[in-house]
Amino acid sequence: MQATEPKALDPAGPNTRAITYIRRVQITSGLILFLFVTTHLMNHSLGLWSFEWLEAGRGVFVAFWQSPPMSLVFYGALILHMILALKAVYVRDSLRSISRTEWLQLVLGFSLPPLLAMHLMGTRGAHELNEVVIHYIDTLRVLWHFKPTMGVLQAVALVVVWLHGCIGLHQWFRFRRGYVQWRPYLLVFAVLLPTLALAGYIAAGAEVLARVQLEAAKPSPATAPVTAPVTNPYPSDEDGYDYGPAEPRFSVAELEAIAANMRLGALILLVSALTLRLVRRWRAQQRLGIGVRYDDGREIRIALGTSILDASREHGIDHASVCGGRGRCSTCRVRIAGDPAELPPPSEAELRVLRRVGAAPNVRLACQLHPTSDVAVTLLLPPRADAEAGAPRPGYLQGEEREIAVLFADLRDFTGFSEHRLPYDVVFVLNRYFAEMGHAIEAAGGRIDKFVGDGIMALFGVEAGVETGSRRALAAARGMAAALDRLNQAMAQDLKEPLRIGIGIHAGPAIVGEMGYGEARGMTAIGDTVNTASRLEALTKQHGAQLIVSEATVMAAGVDLSAYPEISLDIRGREEPLGARIVTTAGELPDPGPTT
Repeated sequence: MQATEPKALDPAGPNTRAITYIRRVQITSGLILFLFVTTHLMNHSLGLWSFEWLEAGRGVFVAFWQSPPMSLVFYGALILHMILALKAVYVRDSLRSISRTEWLQLVLGFSLPPLLAMHLMGTRGAHELNEVVIHYIDTLRVLWHFKPTMGVLQAVALVVVWLHGCIGLHQWFRFRRGYVQWRPYLLVFAVLLPTLALAGYIAAGAEVLARVQLEAAKPSPATAPVTAPVTNPYPSDEDGYDYGPAEPRFSVAELEAIAANMRLGALILLVSALTLRLVRRWRAQQRLGIGVRYDDGREIRIALGTSILDASREHGIDHASVCGGRGRCSTCRVRIAGDPAELPPPSEAELRVLRRVGAAPNVRLACQLHPTSDVAVTLLLPPRADAEAGAPRPGYLQGEEREIAVLFADLRDFTGFSEHRLPYDVVFVLNRYFAEMGHAIEAAGGRIDKFVGDGIMALFGVEAGVETGSRRALAAARGMAAALDRLNQAMAQDLKEPLRIGIGIHAGPAIVGEMGYGEARGMTAIGDTVNTASRLEALTKQHGAQLIVSEATVMAAGVDLSAYPEISLDIRGREEPLGARIVTTAGELPDPGPTT
């Protein structure tokens, strides 16, 4: 017999298949409810045209959503979504891990039952329980004439339910490819639709009030109905609805009592979920026994079944988590010290996120990792990391040794140039120079690593390989020389002497990865190859050349530079001499060939 999968607090960690299934159910139910709200608001917006359009749209809306299959789907999605919302509150190990956006979504969501209970009973409830058709003119007369306070609450509920749904969709989509490009258009839709719906609601309500006033001015309302062309007569003044000759099974007072009980029931369920959560957490605290050690030396003890993220939050340790611990953003990821195989394996959902960001095998999502034994972790992102940190990222950012080409460039005698210039002039010239050089490097397929003073460091072939990178570096050198000539011509009136440049290029192994701290963090390279390229650039001044390129770069690029003088250089830090070619004018380099 095969072993059954572990449950939520089993030593093996959460039931990952169940978690994945629950997430899919939550997303599906939310999408169904969002579709219902969207079509409802679209129907409301028809009130801007005429009451007849509004009523015609209601017919289509009701025919679809009140059909037996869709009624089952709607009620099922509504119940499941509410249950899963309560479950999300119950299973939270720490409320501190909930982001401000998620808090807003939860508050909006739990405010909907009291806002919508009476509206639901007065429309759908009256239809189902009393077997009557409630037209928009019935509902709007109640909301605008009989109970205007309820009318205002329904307008508020419209905004609340729409915001709740939009936040949920944003939380789901924001880590998916293409969302950044579509986000402006979705934002326009998110603002435009409820605005049109509210405008239609107000326009239709104003028309209803006008008809009420016209009806009141007539001598005999019973013989002079004013609802044409709407076929349903006005509701009676007694309770707001006209049920025809048959007596309703539930009066308005009884429907209001049911709505009040719905509000009370929702409150009881929320309080129960919070209470049970406190009980669960209290019981878990009695089983503290797993140690978590952080890279800064702090050590804490946690209960079995607690995630690393919740452990951090409970003990006041700043830990990034844009998605609030839902396993979507990857910003909470940590590096595990020791053998990752000793930990509970990641779920498929966690693996998808880790693959998306190119994480190493010893990297896990802190919100999904529930350790079963002592563990040491390193936080990989700053506490204030944003959603962009969860975007797909190459694996080498974690740190890899790769064969690349490195280019260094520096202006000659720029210190003397800047001594007799105003600060504004110096900054202006430097920015023009950096712009021209940057365009040339990027056009050749290079990556600008940094600007230091008047110097530039660029990397080539980090992803494409050292052969392509070497050709790109030589193409960049040609382009930089040509760009410098154009810049000198354009600024001839401002420069006493033309700007001169020295470029050094070397190819070889280097350690590449994301390095730095906070806002100063970025992808860079370190190692002997970087140091050698810098030394070659410094030697251009001694040899009166615009470019010195190592033989390793020439061989990797597969170009013929035999026409240029060859030298053997003793580079500090290298045991063997380095062969290189001296190129007096980089703009005269032969075409290095394809760089793609």
